[in-house]
Amino acid sequence: MATNLKALSKEMEISHQTLRNGHRETRCATTYISQAWETLTRSMNECASLTDVKVMTHPVMYLPAGFAVPEKVGELQHSCYVQVRSLPRVIQKIGDVKPKDLPAPGLLYLPNPYVVPGGRFNEMYGWDSYFIVLGLLRSGRSEMARGMVDNFLFEVEHYGTVLNANRTYYLTRSQPPFLTSMIRAVCEENDSFLDSETALPWLDDAYELACKYHETWTHPHHLAGNTGLARYYDLDGGPVPELADDSRYFYDVIEWLLANPDKDPGYLVGNSSNGSPANHSTHPELDCDPKTGSMREAACVKGHRLTSDFYLGDRAMRESGFDSCFRFGPFCGSTHHYAPVCLNSLLFRYEQDMAQFADILGRRDEAEQWNTRADQRADAVHRYLWRREDGIFHDYDFMKGRPSRYAYLSAYYPLWAGVATQEQAEHMRNKLHLFERSGGLSMSTTASGMQWDEPYGWAPSHLMVVEGLLRYGYDEDAMRIARTFVETIDSNFAVDETVREKYDVIRGDAEVHVTAGYKENVIGFGWTNGVYLKMRELLTTVA
Repeated sequence: MATNLKALSKEMEISHQTLRNGHRETRCATTYISQAWETLTRSMNECASLTDVKVMTHPVMYLPAGFAVPEKVGELQHSCYVQVRSLPRVIQKIGDVKPKDLPAPGLLYLPNPYVVPGGRFNEMYGWDSYFIVLGLLRSGRSEMARGMVDNFLFEVEHYGTVLNANRTYYLTRSQPPFLTSMIRAVCEENDSFLDSETALPWLDDAYELACKYHETWTHPHHLAGNTGLARYYDLDGGPVPELADDSRYFYDVIEWLLANPDKDPGYLVGNSSNGSPANHSTHPELDCDPKTGSMREAACVKGHRLTSDFYLGDRAMRESGFDSCFRFGPFCGSTHHYAPVCLNSLLFRYEQDMAQFADILGRRDEAEQWNTRADQRADAVHRYLWRREDGIFHDYDFMKGRPSRYAYLSAYYPLWAGVATQEQAEHMRNKLHLFERSGGLSMSTTASGMQWDEPYGWAPSHLMVVEGLLRYGYDEDAMRIARTFVETIDSNFAVDETVREKYDVIRGDAEVHVTAGYKENVIGFGWTNGVYLKMRELLTTVA
């Protein structure tokens, strides 16, 4: 049993060794990260978990319908003055309960402690957590890592999917599908768990729920037309509630589109939602249709509003995790019109993982079915997402039947997932110059002013590229990139002794100048901590 689990994707395994480096900043950064795991840990028995600066409402915690109130939650009602409510009905699939069905936004109950990213992100996130789990395992916190995976399985069982995060306003969308990768990480890097009698039953339960989560991405609303590929999509509409602490965002979008009319794909309409001209006042946050009951439902500037389709794209962008950038049109307002390279690479890897899990569990027929799904997705990836003439992977606009020409770092996901051919990987290696900067890898070649574009570099994207290059034998390139980004983190840590959400990889520092959207550079920071430890490990173990 243990031997089989440890054999999963053997080509990607790197033994866990003690990090060794004599630089002062490295010792300080690793100590900082060790302490950060404690400060970023949340659970259902402490008041800090309930705080939500994004909406700033009275704290509410929601339990699954029919779920008995756990003792520790009952105690919170007195110690934190939290209202404990139950969801109105049992959730079978994503979207069965929507935020508007609830009297107030709140935290969704999870059974185990978890690590949050930091700052305004005070909940457990769907894709951040994969990189956090990697860091926890490298810090010897395997119980916490497994507990977080169990939390995601709980979400699938009781909330219908792996959620964007465990707040009620995320009940209608997921995030990039890393669930099987988290399961693999726990299985491959936790010997004490593998040797226990509970390992195989746990994998069996995890497999069943991972099957259910896969259905999120094969449901019609997540299909990218007839391409055989998937897209990002949120089952709700209108402006997202979690931007209550950034109430200028949609006004900033409208103002940019008005200033750049030649770049508006049709996101603006000229009248208010009731058909009459919309007045622009000195207080645009008050300029709304009173029938909506929400200021941001009718964001209006100089008589112009955003279309309902833009809001669908905006929500889909947030499911992608790349919020915000110009990858899928200005402010990613057309995200739901594309089959993305990142999502379909992750799903290919997911389906291969499921085949391996099924094989270990003795479900041979199911393993064959998963392999067939993976093969079919690989065929579609090569058909729609690979541009031979450019030698690079591109997202595909299935509404217009053409590939995007937007250069984006997610083009390297097929290498991480193993869906690229060796020839394609060689072409991708030759495209590194598009993204390499003096301080690391830039997300794109477009300086849009958004945080997921030039000149910003993010830890998870660096790890995906580094591991993808290693998979195809480009060790020297991988280690160069890892070393550069680690040095960027170290040099900035030496200045202010913090680890940040993102870095300016042209300047090589943590100063950011985002023009719209999340304008802060949050301290913490969960996935940067995890990736830093992983890259330090790679630098000591890869020849």
